[in-house]
Amino acid sequence: MKPIPHKLIQKTVGKQLRTLRLEQGLSQEELAYRAGMHPTYISGIERGRRNPSITNFYYLAHALEVHPKQLIPSIKLDSAGEEFDD
Repeated sequence: MKPIPHKLIQKTVGKQLRTLRLEQGLSQEELAYRAGMHPTYISGIERGRRNPSITNFYYLAHALEVHPKQLIPSIKLDSAGEEFDD
């Protein structure tokens, strides 16, 4: 089994963060304030350009009032290591 490319992981986590944030009606600025981060850092995560630490995952989860594992969706790959389109 091929390892999952780190850029795919970052992109998927960022998309999940954005989804959770929007479901709660929060702006990037409000989420950043609640998590003790800068809005540009939140933007970078959501765009898949930043790789947050485990500690920051917990801060984000707390700010969103979700379990940290909700920030890490599963990534389904085909036999060639490519992401499935659901």
